[in-house]
Amino acid sequence: MANTPSNMLPLGSIAPDFSLKATNFDDSYSFSDIKGEKGTLVMFICNHCPFVIHVIDEIVMIANDYRVQGIGMVAISSNDPVKYPQDAPDQMTEFAFKNDIDFPYLFDETQEVAKAYDAACTPDFYLFDSRNRLVYRGQLDDSRPGNNIPVSGSDLRNAIDGVLYNRNIPEPQKPSIGCNIKWR
Repeated sequence: MANTPSNMLPLGSIAPDFSLKATNFDDSYSFSDIKGEKGTLVMFICNHCPFVIHVIDEIVMIANDYRVQGIGMVAISSNDPVKYPQDAPDQMTEFAFKNDIDFPYLFDETQEVAKAYDAACTPDFYLFDSRNRLVYRGQLDDSRPGNNIPVSGSDLRNAIDGVLYNRNIPEPQKPSIGCNIKWR
């Protein structure tokens, strides 16, 4: 299990657009399709990463808590399914079903979207405001597999609350830590 940190895309960056096929719905989605009225959360995850498995329940809770408040949500997997067949699209469909993911879970087959976001690890979180400007990129919280800190989603929840209630988002933003994206 590698401990790869986020690359920390510069705050204020405009959300890169994409058009990717969902593995849990019969559609393709672009950034504008998933954009929320008040903000948008783009997450890079995968099926087999112990860091993702450790926090997937909290990710789904965050989606359920905040989508109704105007935050758009999407998860993207960019891993190479040839070297990591457990991250292939059919396995992504099963993972989404098993974990009650009812927001789009997209497959980045060319890995171009991960490169555009400068994604480095799974999970990796990017929160954009209503004008598609990056306001948070960092960790879900301080919990990691095996460190005995409970999963709370506190860092990401505080950032989303900042977007919703027009509050300053706390600094410094700690990078996410997880498995590296499996590049071709």
